[in-house]
Amino acid sequence: MKRRLGISVYPDHSDSEQDQAYITLASHYKFSRIFMSMLEVTEGKEKISEKYSSIITFAKKLGFEVILDIAPNIFEELEISYDDLSFFHALGADGIRLDVGFDGNKEAMISFNPYHLIVELNMSNDVAYLDNILSYQANRPYLYGCHNFYPQKGTALPFDFFVKCSERFKKQGLRTAAFVSSQSGTIGPWDVNDGLPTLEMHRDLPIEIQAKHLFSTNLIDDVIIGNAYASEQELKALSLIDPYQVMFSIDYVSNANEVEKEIVTRPQHFRRGDITSQVIRSTEVRKKYSKETNVPHDNQLIFERGDIVIGNNEFGKYKNELQVVLEPHTDERKNLVGKIKKEEHVLLDFIYPWSKFRFEDK
Repeated sequence: MKRRLGISVYPDHSDSEQDQAYITLASHYKFSRIFMSMLEVTEGKEKISEKYSSIITFAKKLGFEVILDIAPNIFEELEISYDDLSFFHALGADGIRLDVGFDGNKEAMISFNPYHLIVELNMSNDVAYLDNILSYQANRPYLYGCHNFYPQKGTALPFDFFVKCSERFKKQGLRTAAFVSSQSGTIGPWDVNDGLPTLEMHRDLPIEIQAKHLFSTNLIDDVIIGNAYASEQELKALSLIDPYQVMFSIDYVSNANEVEKEIVTRPQHFRRGDITSQVIRSTEVRKKYSKETNVPHDNQLIFERGDIVIGNNEFGKYKNELQVVLEPHTDERKNLVGKIKKEEHVLLDFIYPWSKFRFEDK
């Protein structure tokens, strides 16, 4: 399933021209879906229709998929029914996200709406909600899953719980989504906005590290920026991520030579299938660079977790093998070449036997 990047737009808390500028900028950086909140609408049906259809039409022309976040009170406010989704179809939306669930049968029926609108379900509960819906023979191709975001500091999901919730959806083959938080965005659905991540551990991290972490779990297909407006620097950083394999950002030591830098950044690395707990071994590179000399440097110290080391001339057949340190150790036959950024150490847990990974110098 193709992985995507998305943004969020809050028409009831923002200016339409700024929204359009933001959507245009996101399109430039290859974003392709929009989470659009309707939770806080207070205007009449006609004004809401005009406002939302305008911004949705603009987004659709740029190739975005648009999902509207709705709650039961919206149906009461607008005097519409879950049995008739023509209002959302007329707005131009691709789907609706149900912020609150029903009895399972209702969701299954909604998934067969004649407009083929996607029905996105709340993923942030570790209960048999999805199983219940599927037991009513729901229309699977039109079901998505999407986690919540959490504006209040200290209230977002812990990682272990996030995994349990996500696995319920992923094992059924549904498209899944979760939120990351911009460090510059100030707009959300409510008057409290301490950032809008799905995971509490992400709240204060650079946005690209949040996204790398979500993608590396292989549980999330779409990563959406929860708050608006993310900076252009953040949009660009996200666009440069490889969503299909872990890409570590590294800082080289001053003595790293050109051969070592080439070994680090040029090849496609993968972890050996017969793993060790001490290091992640990328062994194929030693064959390609077997004739390249590599004098010892930065080799008489304790290697720490996240260090990148390469075998030097004293390491025999293992010369120029690249390793990523998982457990502290010493070995003068290895040169310290660089260090994975501290915030990205969490990504090391997702390098399994045969996992592919790469490095970028930042």
